[in-house]
Amino acid sequence: MKWAGFLILAAGLWAAPALAKPANVDALVCAPADEASCMLDAAWTAALLLPPEKLDRVKPLFAPLVATLPGAAQTRWTQRIGDAGPEKPSPDYLRRTAETAIRQIGWDGFIERARSGAAPLHMGRPEIMAAAIDLAPDAAKRAQLIELMFSLAGPSKPGRISGFSDDDFERADFGHVLAERMMRDCRLSQFDRAVALTNAPDALRYRLWRARITGGAGALAPDIREGDGTEDTRHVRQVLEGYGPMLTLGYCEK
Repeated sequence: MKWAGFLILAAGLWAAPALAKPANVDALVCAPADEASCMLDAAWTAALLLPPEKLDRVKPLFAPLVATLPGAAQTRWTQRIGDAGPEKPSPDYLRRTAETAIRQIGWDGFIERARSGAAPLHMGRPEIMAAAIDLAPDAAKRAQLIELMFSLAGPSKPGRISGFSDDDFERADFGHVLAERMMRDCRLSQFDRAVALTNAPDALRYRLWRARITGGAGALAPDIREGDGTEDTRHVRQVLEGYGPMLTLGYCEK
């Protein structure tokens, strides 16, 4: 028994260094001074884990973000992505739908149909309502619309992993569009409230969006470089969608 205890202790001591925090872990994060370039490099490292045909598929997603970097950095990126231009934006059907409805039935009529789920909000209700936020006639009505979206989403249901109903899917859609809006509005508590409604509140996209409000997105660089262990482009897409607002909007003021 003594020998057994000794061997267990020895095994624990042998494994201890592997569990310890790497000495150079701070070197893996992206420092504020060069964060933008470093974070895109981290995303590219993850992209290189993809099969060649899928790497080609994500190259255009880098283009609009690379365009925000200094000229010298853009030259280096040209060697990576070649002449891959940004994807052509598709027509904004959601905003057009919201604009048409508000013009035809007025703001109050739009709110009533949103509440009841009547056409044209019988399909894509969360997204159409999100598109209408910037069309609100004043700050009070804008706030009213946002709170209605939270109300229609209902309470979050943590821990549920199967047997999704239509309400669950719409709840997650409300959570996603509200999280994006609260990130843009720099409202941390409301952002956390929205993310709790989604199906994947710990997703890298939401962690990056949250960092726009709190600061320090560079700390997520190690997670970005690791990829997600699959050959799916989802990880790289989430990174670029998550970090993009830092490049186009900057961090929220504190």
